[in-house]
Amino acid sequence: MRGKRAARVGLLTNALLAVFKLVAGVIGNSYALIADAIESSADVVSSTIVLGGLHVASREPDEHYPFGYGRAETLAGAVVALMLLGAGTAIAIQAVREIRTPHHTPAWWTLVVLVVVMTVKTVLSRRVAAVGVEIGSTAVQTDAWHHFSDALTSAAAFVGILIAVIGGPGWESADDWAALAASGVIGFNAIVLLRPAIADLMDRSPDMSVLESIRVAAAAVPGVLAIEKMAVRHVGLSYRVIIHVQADPQITLREAHSLGGVVTRAIHNHVEQVQSVVVHMEPYDAPRSS
Repeated sequence: MRGKRAARVGLLTNALLAVFKLVAGVIGNSYALIADAIESSADVVSSTIVLGGLHVASREPDEHYPFGYGRAETLAGAVVALMLLGAGTAIAIQAVREIRTPHHTPAWWTLVVLVVVMTVKTVLSRRVAAVGVEIGSTAVQTDAWHHFSDALTSAAAFVGILIAVIGGPGWESADDWAALAASGVIGFNAIVLLRPAIADLMDRSPDMSVLESIRVAAAAVPGVLAIEKMAVRHVGLSYRVIIHVQADPQITLREAHSLGGVVTRAIHNHVEQVQSVVVHMEPYDAPRSS
């Protein structure tokens, strides 16, 4: 599964980068780089959670969970967003402490470290985001944003260290101000990422493009005279559809049942991500002319 593969790649990359940045930050006297390492450590945990959520969500429905385990994927996305918010808050608190504490100017070579980190995380973010969009995974897309936020914190650290190195004595705290700015970006991204996860947990309707595709597929079935109403929910990596179809009131119950089956197959064939369809057959009530 591409989502699991993307999470595994992110997990390994973040683990290596966290160690790389932490060592460089300690040796190079850069709290911004240490804060970046902390954020990468949070990414390691988040990728693990995403991987676990995808694994649970892939289970087949059973007697205990007849509607499946898809919510595990959405829940993983929400947990990752909350972790990102917590990491941003912790970095902000520590950055303020560092600003108030005199320390050495960061080493110039930490800038090279950050360039490498920004490049790796930007490429990783784009690839994971593409996978998330393709499979419709909230958790994978959240993980991609987590990677991108890491690139942003690295960019902020780069600016802060550059100012501190060029400015010399008296500008040491620029590194810490960069960490503080990065924490704000992290917090903002966390809130942005939390919203779609909450929307899915609250059964908000998906995009109009998805709804229209389902409606068109059902309406195109011969014998369907109107679509009375429709409700679609996003569960994990798939959609569950409840649709009320109007047909000729003179057809038999067996014919109505058969028509409902045709509608179900048409929707499945037209929208691949639809997992289940419940069709309610209704008698067609022609609109009256005024």
